[in-house]
Amino acid sequence: MKALILTPATKAVSIQELPVPEPRDGEVLIRVHAVALNPIDSIYVVHPIAEQEHRVIGTDFSGVITAVGPNLSSSTDLRAKVGGRVAGFHQGACSTNDRPGAFAEYITAPYDLLWSVPDSMSLEDASAISMCGLTAAQGVYSRLNLPCPFDDQTGALIDNGHDVTNVLIYSASTSLGLYAAQLVQHAARTSGRKIRLIGAASPSKHDLLRKAPYNYDVLVDYRDPEWVEKVKMATEGKGVDLAVDTISEGQTVYSVHDTLAAAAKMAVFRGPKGGQYDPSELRIKPIYGAVWEGLGHEIGYNGAIFPANPEARVFATKFFNFLSTAAADGKVKLAPNPRSCVEEARYKPHRGLHATY
Repeated sequence: MKALILTPATKAVSIQELPVPEPRDGEVLIRVHAVALNPIDSIYVVHPIAEQEHRVIGTDFSGVITAVGPNLSSSTDLRAKVGGRVAGFHQGACSTNDRPGAFAEYITAPYDLLWSVPDSMSLEDASAISMCGLTAAQGVYSRLNLPCPFDDQTGALIDNGHDVTNVLIYSASTSLGLYAAQLVQHAARTSGRKIRLIGAASPSKHDLLRKAPYNYDVLVDYRDPEWVEKVKMATEGKGVDLAVDTISEGQTVYSVHDTLAAAAKMAVFRGPKGGQYDPSELRIKPIYGAVWEGLGHEIGYNGAIFPANPEARVFATKFFNFLSTAAADGKVKLAPNPRSCVEEARYKPHRGLHATY
């Protein structure tokens, strides 16, 4: 098979021939149909941290199961049956571990870290959901503790003494922001409590964000020097109870922090080193974690070592089970983000493979 290979020593990327991998117990073999291009994919090509001589890169994928591991032959789970349409994500080149990435014609993956793609959704659209969707779910449910439709261990809304919970998503039109908004709406339906969703985004995106499935109540221009004060005004001066900073870099962390109420929580997606902010300067400490923890292995990432996190893996399996229910009931749980598709004519060596971004 062909795969996209990084040589860390030279930062060179090339298409090379590799043997088709064989699925082990609990794994399936997937013929990759589409992959999504994430900023993380390019960052760790330009600044590689992989220590191997060669490394398959890439994160998000979708495809069709062509074989299953020895202990899955009698499984009735659609994610463990030949012919099943599935999507998921790998860690690619952004760690020092030996697990390969997704940019190959065939890959293996644990079946319970995949989700079944409904017939109503294209594999191209599905390829861009897994990693970013789980990132959003970890932020909204695991860190901010909004009521979760698939995990009873979360869901204690902050009691602010008012009838509405104010939630801010900064850079709301990013891929992460679009998924986070949908998950906040799931939280509102799950809890039955009114959530006022406030977004900071470019005005050119406001019409999109006002519509379903995002349904923002208040939108401000993130480039407006007064945007922080306008967010506070939208909360009657109380500040937001929960905030999601999808950028989490330097000034964005400080600005989002300035919108917070006294007992608020704030989720970020870069640590202090990568995001270049100092938690000691903040009254409320941002809550950070890495999506890769959901894979259940020790990882080296962004200058830190994250130990294996069984709880994060359990949460990831519940999230992918939640997405998979759409294959049975026909109700898509996360609408795919607007996308562009790079057809195979642009990448002739990857016959039949599409890149989504």
